Amino acid sequence: MTDAPLRLRLDGAALVHNWNALAELSSPAACGAAVKADAYGLGAREVVRRLADAGCRDFFVANWAEAEAIADIAPAVSVLHGLREEDLPRARQWRHVRPVLNTPLQIARWRDSGGGPCDVMVDTGMNRLGMAHDAPIELFSGLEIDTLISHLACADEAHAMNAEQRARFAIIASRVPARRYSLANSAGIFLGDGYRFDLTRPGLALYGGIPCPAAEGVIRQVVRPQAQVLQRRRMRAGETAGYNATYTAPSDQELAVLNIGYADGYGRGFSDTGTVFADDIPCPVRGRVSMDLLIVDVSAADVAEGDWLTIDYDLKRAATASGRSQYELLTGMGKRYTREWL
Repeated sequence: MTDAPLRLRLDGAALVHNWNALAELSSPAACGAAVKADAYGLGAREVVRRLADAGCRDFFVANWAEAEAIADIAPAVSVLHGLREEDLPRARQWRHVRPVLNTPLQIARWRDSGGGPCDVMVDTGMNRLGMAHDAPIELFSGLEIDTLISHLACADEAHAMNAEQRARFAIIASRVPARRYSLANSAGIFLGDGYRFDLTRPGLALYGGIPCPAAEGVIRQVVRPQAQVLQRRRMRAGETAGYNATYTAPSDQELAVLNIGYADGYGRGFSDTGTVFADDIPCPVRGRVSMDLLIVDVSAADVAEGDWLTIDYDLKRAATASGRSQYELLTGMGKRYTREWL
């Protein structure tokens, strides 16, 4: 949809900068990239192409359909959700695409189907996917483990659980042979050398998210949604804007109605809290966000029907304004955007 009335301007240089910065912080550990959920909504193939050219060699997806979408351009892919019986035909297509085995049944399924290089997830305290950290060592016998993986639950805050998980992972890493060991996500990279092991797996920070205070000033914004003005109108003092009349104008205002709403991931949490920019002029959201439409105050800006305005999508600031996580803001962006790489 090259003529769509809303678009994502995606900064490829910022994406590569973020990976390079995280790779430098991770060193001497290698730095991979989580590209699940279509690279957090940006478009996995375009992200993988740019990061592979920058030197990234390890990519992480959720399922086998996501793996298939990038298998021809990614040097190595790990499928985090493991190996169902239905996944076996796909799993045997490529040697550079590996299942991340999470359960004894998945381990048995992989062995019985011929084995080969695989990754293994161990749970060190999150109680999500993974083998128990104190599972019998015999369970892993004979596996050709490329990367033994665990995941931090609280890396984005100063929490005692971080050290507990690191200690548990270090113990199992000393007992289970693997080519590499991987614990740190985006925020985990900033926890220090003891968390980086052999391979880090950033996701959010690649795409402009600020996972922890230490990332500020390091990570650059990648995503800037823009929406076209469908109408400009005047609202008189005392009139209301939007559903349920939640906003009443204290004085006459100039409004612009934009082609974006919660169906496009710009949620109702931005009602009366979000900001849109006309060039560098901030234009506050007025009233409730609709499914497909947004009303903003352009009294201070020279805005006409057909103009493009930029949604404030600094992820940390937008998360505060909307009450949603930075992850939700990225992955919730819909299919109606034209995605334009700069």
